[in-house]
Amino acid sequence: MAQDHLAASSPLPEHTRLAAFAGEWDGEEMVFPSRWNAGGPATSHVVARMDLNGFYLIQDAVQMRDGKQSFATHGLFTFDRDDRTYKLFWYDSLGYTPPSPASGGWVGKTLTLVRGSLRGNARHVYEIINEDSYSLKIQFSPDAEGWADVLTGVYRRIH
Repeated sequence: MAQDHLAASSPLPEHTRLAAFAGEWDGEEMVFPSRWNAGGPATSHVVARMDLNGFYLIQDAVQMRDGKQSFATHGLFTFDRDDRTYKLFWYDSLGYTPPSPASGGWVGKTLTLVRGSLRGNARHVYEIINEDSYSLKIQFSPDAEGWADVLTGVYRRIH
């Protein structure tokens, strides 16, 4: 009997670990001055869910500043069983299409993902504070050596 090559495998524990970020969250953020904007405080509402048979965390976020939407993101997180790294496919309201996903891994309670493009390098650092809160730091570097904060935030689960 021929094996069904389209049969879904089961998520690995590495996939399941991403569920720590699933849920609905409110965040307090600081946007740092950059070539994209002047910076200042912001709030974000994040909705994330494990989907597609548990292989992906799909995350949508809307940032508000001065009572108006200032930024929005759509992220798709997964674990790549081939190269044994986590991947983040990131799309945002700036409209740039990333040439490749960010890649990285966990050290303790911190997930760090880095990607490069012609515009420079971005680093996303997610740290689990406890089951009801996490922090995020997004940084930029032209050379992947000296990193400058673009955004920092703390997100609390909505019950």
